[in-house]
Amino acid sequence: MEETNNPKKASKKQLRAARDLFRYIKPYKGYFILGLIFLSLTSLIFMIVPAAVGQMLKAAKGNTLIPYLNIHMDIYQYGWLFLIILLAQGMLSFLRVNVFAVVTENSLAQIRVDLYNKLLAQEMAFFEKNRVGDVVSRLSTDVEKLQQAFSITLPEFLRQIIVFVVGVILLLIYSVKLTLVMLAVFPAVIILAIIFGRYIKRLAKERQEYLAQTNVIVDETFQSFQSVKAYVNERFELSRYEGKMMELVQIALKYARAKGVFFTFIITGLFGALFFILWMGGIQVYNGSIDVEELTAFIFYAMVIGGSIAGLGNQYTELLGALGATERVKEILDEEQELDIIDGEIAEISFNKTIRFKKVNFAYPTRPDIQVLKDVSFEVLKGQKIALVGSSGSGKSTIVKLLSRFYKLQDGEISIDRQPVNDFEIKSLRKIIGIVPQEVILFGGSILENIRYGKLDATLEEIRAAAKQANALDFIEAFPEQFDTLVGERGVQLSGGQKQRVAIARAILKNPSILVLDEATSSLDAESEKQVQDALENLMQNRTTFIIAHRLSTVRSADEILVLNQGEIVERGKHQELLQKEEGFYTKLLKLQIENR
Repeated sequence: MEETNNPKKASKKQLRAARDLFRYIKPYKGYFILGLIFLSLTSLIFMIVPAAVGQMLKAAKGNTLIPYLNIHMDIYQYGWLFLIILLAQGMLSFLRVNVFAVVTENSLAQIRVDLYNKLLAQEMAFFEKNRVGDVVSRLSTDVEKLQQAFSITLPEFLRQIIVFVVGVILLLIYSVKLTLVMLAVFPAVIILAIIFGRYIKRLAKERQEYLAQTNVIVDETFQSFQSVKAYVNERFELSRYEGKMMELVQIALKYARAKGVFFTFIITGLFGALFFILWMGGIQVYNGSIDVEELTAFIFYAMVIGGSIAGLGNQYTELLGALGATERVKEILDEEQELDIIDGEIAEISFNKTIRFKKVNFAYPTRPDIQVLKDVSFEVLKGQKIALVGSSGSGKSTIVKLLSRFYKLQDGEISIDRQPVNDFEIKSLRKIIGIVPQEVILFGGSILENIRYGKLDATLEEIRAAAKQANALDFIEAFPEQFDTLVGERGVQLSGGQKQRVAIARAILKNPSILVLDEATSSLDAESEKQVQDALENLMQNRTTFIIAHRLSTVRSADEILVLNQGEIVERGKHQELLQKEEGFYTKLLKLQIENR
């Protein structure tokens, strides 16, 4: 979200941020109100102390009468009063902290869940426009900023307001003249808080942006750790991270200097005012218009009020700083999502006849000027094996991504049994489509958990049967821990062929009607390819299959081969039919592969 210098727009942003902040507090408003009561009580009890000090000094001189209350307290009773105040403050503070913790932790947990829900429900294009490290930063660092606002800044801000209002009333009771002198500094503090607040808010948001960028570098480095090691680029990555950290330090120092100037002005102004009040109070004592004891209580209150003014300025700038994080979180919460994760039944889709692409045109949202598919039309009968071949960037993978609705179709129509795929509930549609990708990325748990991902309620017997069909049971049982073997981050403990067979077992367990094999054997050696290919044959039985392949040897048995070039279907037919076209595109691709062996 861009910064703006328009005060009205900035004000609206702040109000929206505050509204969204309290939306998460609303389910716990009972606890929040109780916390405010405890907070008010601790503030009011604290405000008794300066008046009690003044009255104690009078009692020490023999004047035990307390004005307004019309009761007497001797010097010894004040000891018990201070003890009661101390215990009450401690108990109420304990209750306040714990009650606000209930509000904070539950609210923050719900914000994190909503953010994660929103991210999971995004379409693929979102993660092409946003770097993973930045998104993770919003889920962690920015939410921590909100936690600070919920648990500390907001309650403290409210406490300082109570202290200030009650303190001013009590000061007016003691001396109107001295109170007016004390309040003379307040407009200057407010004006400076507004001026600095806008600047500090911008710096705080900029600091968060740079922090997110450092997280992006860390995330990218560790995701591509093997490449970093292979190219001996540790120094480059360290230099890149260090450079970004230095930029972050510069922004953070600007932020700190701005806050430092702000607090220096407040402290200097407040202490100057206190010294001036002390001097004027001394004159009034000399003239007999105020007692020393009353001046002592007044000075105590003036110091408390001065602290509350400084505290208000501090908490105000902290709240403004939290708004930068709030806006970044809101950007995700306000994103449109492609599906509702919680609601909606996953209805069974019965695929009985055909899949049809009709005059489909498509360009990726991140590069709309490049047409990836151009007027693509074809029909697939149930049970057929359709191969998609062509050079890189010809649109093969895009076809199956559109079938799964990973991207919104821009022009043309894709239908299953003559019903447009856009009419199906997206979760129901994807439930009947199984994908075995070229680069299998497994979760960091066990083999059992990774296979069960295809059917979360699968029994161990079903998992074993799926592993056997995928030619994976032998190598799994050869491990000491068998199905409980941990595969490591992204499956690094398994070989390429083993990972592919685990992915195939997962797809078998899902039991999809439509199967997509995306370059499923292209990165394997000959022995692994044979084992995986046998597993794929088991998987393809009685299923409509899309085979995406660079290596044309894997598509010979396809019922129809669609040859794509620059987003267009330039040839179609069986393997032998296409070979008869000596100058055909398919024949040229095959000859080129033979020459490059």
